[in-house]
Amino acid sequence: MQCGHLIDVNSGKTLSEMTVIINGNKIEDVVKGYQSGSASDYVINLKDKTVLPGLIDCHVHLESQTSKDAFREEFTSSEADVAFRAAKYAKTTLMAGFTTVRDCGGSGVNISLRNAVNAGITVGPHIYTAGTAISATGGHMDPSNGLSFDLVEKIYHGLPKLEDGVADGDDEIRKAVRIQFKRGADLIKIASTGGVLDLSKDGAGAQYTEEEIRTFVQTAKEYGMKVACHAHGTEGINRAIRAGVSSIEHGTFMDDEGMQLAKQYGTYYIPTIIAGKSVADSAKIKDYYPPVIAKKASEIGPMIQNTFAKAYKAGVKIAFGTDAGVYAHGKNAKEFVYMTAAGMPPMEAIQAATKNAADLLGITAIAGSIDKGKTADIIAVNGDPIKNISILQNVTFVMKDGQTVKQ
Repeated sequence: MQCGHLIDVNSGKTLSEMTVIINGNKIEDVVKGYQSGSASDYVINLKDKTVLPGLIDCHVHLESQTSKDAFREEFTSSEADVAFRAAKYAKTTLMAGFTTVRDCGGSGVNISLRNAVNAGITVGPHIYTAGTAISATGGHMDPSNGLSFDLVEKIYHGLPKLEDGVADGDDEIRKAVRIQFKRGADLIKIASTGGVLDLSKDGAGAQYTEEEIRTFVQTAKEYGMKVACHAHGTEGINRAIRAGVSSIEHGTFMDDEGMQLAKQYGTYYIPTIIAGKSVADSAKIKDYYPPVIAKKASEIGPMIQNTFAKAYKAGVKIAFGTDAGVYAHGKNAKEFVYMTAAGMPPMEAIQAATKNAADLLGITAIAGSIDKGKTADIIAVNGDPIKNISILQNVTFVMKDGQTVKQ
């Protein structure tokens, strides 16, 4: 692969006239100058492009996508409907240049989707999935929020169960983690506060004790998994960081104490700015959301970019994540524009979506940079994204596992 320019995310520099040698699905070497190899070697000419490592989005939801009918579809869609749509969203994501994603929660179809992609049955990025995310009764992932108790009784024959993503107290928490492990999850996703896109009235209050969150972290660690934590409110953020979660998702009301705690504990922050802006925009459309959600979306959504700016300046570790599904899949790279507008230099934004994201996922040995021995997940764009970050929204070449999937 002959590269006119190659972004070295380790050094933070753009290198000129480089060749990436690929053997199978691995990068065999990266050398200076244009190499052609032997007569039997296939040469990919990217001399007029800028080449980057495949991008990583640490917060997506591949099973769903925002629409005015989203809540109705929860009652009318079968598991097969969800699966077919998820396969489409996965392919869209890959073609946008995101060769790896972390799916932060769905029905469990996301686990089957990961398996299908790995088996070559369908096309998509490398997927690390949380299976079904977990929250407290009445929390962000409680699927019965907003429903009458009569309807809840008919649907769940009581209240939602552990396998539905609802757990209270240490014993239930341990079992809920074990259920997701048994189902095949790669990580655990929890919510320590409420959220925007659920039918509860407030998304800011803390909904797990610090001890309960510590039980999540300890149990997940015993099963070889990390914990990602959805959190908007200040207290829920601080409790989660002290309890040892690997990342805070959204972090809308993160204060100075939370930022200092994140630095102290080495906790990653996943801002999802595009999601905040998207829900705030959708809330302006009449009847797009139920009133309780529209109110939260209008108030909370626009705040995330300012929180990100403060966290970046404070030195908090940041990995790229967008909450794809809350907005239309495939537009993930718009997040780069919002990150740089808030003060993060373009190279650091790219590093957040490559080496930092790989570090959070625990896959630096195989992903996150174009280096010898790593998986050949490589993308290219026309122009220089360091000068114009918005061109990452138009990826022209995608290679995953050494196979060209877009050119």
